[in-house]
Amino acid sequence: MNTVTLTSNLKEKLLNKTATLGVVGLGYVGLPLAVEKAKAGYKTIGFDVQEFKVKMVNDGENYIGDVVNEDLESLVNSGNLLATSDFAKVAQADCVSICVPTPLDNYQQPDISYVKASAESIVPHMHKDMLIVLESTTYPGTTEELLKPILEESGLKCGEDFFLAYSPERVDPGNLNFKTKNTPKVVGGCTEKCTEVAAALYESILEAPIHRVSSPAIAEMEKILENIYRNINIGLVNELAILSNKMGINFWEVVDAAKTKPYGFQAFYPGPGLGGHCIPLDPYYLSWKAREYGFHTSMIESSMMVNDRMPEYCVERASKILNRYKKAMNGSRVLVIGVAYKKDINDYRESAAIDVINELEKEGANVTYFDPYVNEYKDQGKLKTGEMDLTVDLIEEADLVMITADHTKVDYPLIQKHATAIFDTKNAMKDITNRENIELL
Repeated sequence: MNTVTLTSNLKEKLLNKTATLGVVGLGYVGLPLAVEKAKAGYKTIGFDVQEFKVKMVNDGENYIGDVVNEDLESLVNSGNLLATSDFAKVAQADCVSICVPTPLDNYQQPDISYVKASAESIVPHMHKDMLIVLESTTYPGTTEELLKPILEESGLKCGEDFFLAYSPERVDPGNLNFKTKNTPKVVGGCTEKCTEVAAALYESILEAPIHRVSSPAIAEMEKILENIYRNINIGLVNELAILSNKMGINFWEVVDAAKTKPYGFQAFYPGPGLGGHCIPLDPYYLSWKAREYGFHTSMIESSMMVNDRMPEYCVERASKILNRYKKAMNGSRVLVIGVAYKKDINDYRESAAIDVINELEKEGANVTYFDPYVNEYKDQGKLKTGEMDLTVDLIEEADLVMITADHTKVDYPLIQKHATAIFDTKNAMKDITNRENIELL
């Protein structure tokens, strides 16, 4: 059977919605994608090694903020969406998207073990005329150098017997305007036919343009560029915020003034550090890969140094604020507002706020936290529980209130009225008129 026939057969299945689609990894990327595939009319199978996720999905219980509860329940009840930990069911799928974590190891090097394990779990159940797409953020070369050889251990040849592509996830938790459904998609296949069939898959699911590139490596580098662009610009404003504080300048007002320019400027804001699964991690992926070519990513690494130091810097500033009230950090009661890594979400992966809490505790502070979205979190194997309510007593008992996430579900006037001192690292209290006890990052 030639490649053209294989492609046309699979494309025909996609056009008439008779293809069965699979998603490996039912986390922040995978579950919303599986839901969109099922909503598009495809029978969809979600794979995950965590049994509690499998059970929750099959019970119609949502655990991801960007998924609508009613959608999940309806899709499961209709039979369009099924979750399983049995990878033998990969044999039923015509297209499989891999959406597993790609963290850093203890040496700040890429940990692609989840991608490797996913590919190895797929291999025994592969069949001809099958599409596999990697969506996990990773270093350029992963699809062709790691994934392709593993998948070809099935005896099938890429571009002839099966199709392989990379299409980076673009998930922004909490974004009210852009979700999986309407965010433009980049696709790069190992061959032209691989790109063609991968693009056909996403065109049948999404209400957004599909941008084709000439190789998986270009798509992988494109994703890295997106996040390094943010990393470097945030590093720039963090460094300028530190300088502005020394100069007695309100840097938040500086940015607001600069963004009145209608061209040539995009606003970025300082904060206690970078959070989330992508922006703090991706520069390390590229820096690691660059060493293979004897290249030193000096600008990227400089921004990483600035951003990585922000939690420590914020604690130094907090200590100075306490000193003005004749308090030592050691033994002081600090109330942290917000441990999620960004506004109005429950995701605390790589959250800078948690790093701030750890630094405060290293200095001997007694730390409590309140987050309307995160009741508890696990860090380094330890579970920390937050306060259930933001009460007057809780605020008044604190020697310092530190705001590390600008959630809208927080009563900032109440904090201002009852707090002794406030260190606002997110400009969350910008609308508060009485600022006698507020200090900005």
